[in-house]
Amino acid sequence: MQLNGSEIVVECLKEQGVDTVFGYPGGSILNIYDALYKHSDEIRHILTSHEQGAAHAADGYARATGKVGVCMATSGPGATNLVTGIATAYMDSVPMVAITANVTLPMLGKDSFQEVDIAGVTMPITKHGYIVKNVQDLADTLRRAFAIARSGRPGPVLVDITKDVTAAVCEYTPVLPEKQERVCLCSREELKLAADYIMAAKKPYIYLGGGAIISDACEEVAAFAELIDAPVCDTLMGKGGFDGRSPRYTGMIGMHGTKTSNLGVSQCDLLIALGARFSDRVIGNPGKFAEGAKIIHIDVDAAEINKNIRVDASLVGDLKVVLQKLNGYLTPQEHGEWMQTIAQLKEKYPLRYDQDRLSCPYIIETVDRVTEGEALITTDVGQHQMWAAQYYHYTKPRTFLSSGGLGTMGYGLGACIGAQLGQPDKICINIAGDGCFRMNMNELATASRYHIPIIQIVINNHVLGMVRQWQTLFYGKRYSQTVLSDKVDFCKVAEGLGCAAIRVTEKEEIGPALEKAIALKAPVVIECVIPEDDKVFPMVPAGASITEVFDGEDLR
Repeated sequence: MQLNGSEIVVECLKEQGVDTVFGYPGGSILNIYDALYKHSDEIRHILTSHEQGAAHAADGYARATGKVGVCMATSGPGATNLVTGIATAYMDSVPMVAITANVTLPMLGKDSFQEVDIAGVTMPITKHGYIVKNVQDLADTLRRAFAIARSGRPGPVLVDITKDVTAAVCEYTPVLPEKQERVCLCSREELKLAADYIMAAKKPYIYLGGGAIISDACEEVAAFAELIDAPVCDTLMGKGGFDGRSPRYTGMIGMHGTKTSNLGVSQCDLLIALGARFSDRVIGNPGKFAEGAKIIHIDVDAAEINKNIRVDASLVGDLKVVLQKLNGYLTPQEHGEWMQTIAQLKEKYPLRYDQDRLSCPYIIETVDRVTEGEALITTDVGQHQMWAAQYYHYTKPRTFLSSGGLGTMGYGLGACIGAQLGQPDKICINIAGDGCFRMNMNELATASRYHIPIIQIVINNHVLGMVRQWQTLFYGKRYSQTVLSDKVDFCKVAEGLGCAAIRVTEKEEIGPALEKAIALKAPVVIECVIPEDDKVFPMVPAGASITEVFDGEDLR
């Protein structure tokens, strides 16, 4: 059939099973928006308040569902406003296709109105980027973009289309999307070597990353942990990849990880990294990380092997498939003494906070209790993010969405909107600090426009909390540009943008506020006012060994 480029875009989205697109129109992309208008009964378009919000919403949708998220923007500033969201998705291996429309082909390279080389701008932060200059190439390019976004280690792909291509006509033939094959590139010898290390270990430890969630390998991880009788720690991205209520679970590892995880990994004789990348926030001083242990690294991306930490054995491939194969080489192990040692560490070093007043850890624990651990939590970046990772028990994958690699302030609200649209039966709660919330709080208007029942908790300490914590500990209490004590009233802002608002200042108020917000089934902001000098502990100084983990008790 003969279709113009804009209709081909829509047909390709339908081919790929896309039901929701997040974006913002403009001159160069008007033809595509006209086609979307004609297919609004098949593809839902969510008009965000800003293109960055669209990218974060597509990201949240992708993380919550496992599908490819899609965002759109026009040329120039519309396209560049997507950049932070694309980079966020790239750093956390999130499948996303960003579709932009550029000026017409004859106007490219002439500094035309709203012309930007967005493919060039995003080259370092995408898996691949395309500029479509011929309508004959459009359908196959979009199909390749979706395949690349979801294959192997997922990530964002940019497709930039000149405006004349969106109007040009050519023959379109529907094609079924190609099936995604799970790859396993490790040999029998490599599997046997890894199995030998595991069978010889007396003190194994599993270090779990986001790859376990991306590859849907959580059942295999649980079976593996039982088979080799080992404790499990996770990264920020790995939350929910292993049952956070399991006796084997020891909490997060790294800069704000538990003492049990940091000290336990430092005492193990075999560390098994599953879909993790040995981030600097996890390993601290690489020369002192798990010094006495052999290390096995399983990851789908061969480029991550030996990048930050030298390993003794590696298995490259989709974690789900690799674990299925590896489990076949193993017999059940027993490490009762080692598990007892870890249990003693957990008992000796529990997470602690001041129980006498309203604090973010208490708020997080209350969210956990009220939602019975069944909510989908998104966060922004900072102290509240770490508290949300520490004090909520994540038992299922795709229930904790946060910007790990890029650390994007302003990520959470857009992501929460996308997550709720992808998982409408979930209670979706975004937890943000007051500094982060200011970044993209305009997306409350998106939530109210579409009656999206998200709950936005603002942890308001009137400062940039994590930066202030560093200034307190390492910069002689010189609070340069981190105090936010101004006249902004978040509850009035929320009401002005069409949302309900509740302010909480006492411990006994947070439970009823949450219950009311859930019952309203509407977008609600809960502002929680806490002291400015609450700190996230435990903590490892940047670049130090993770054995140097300390908490408030140690400081005192």
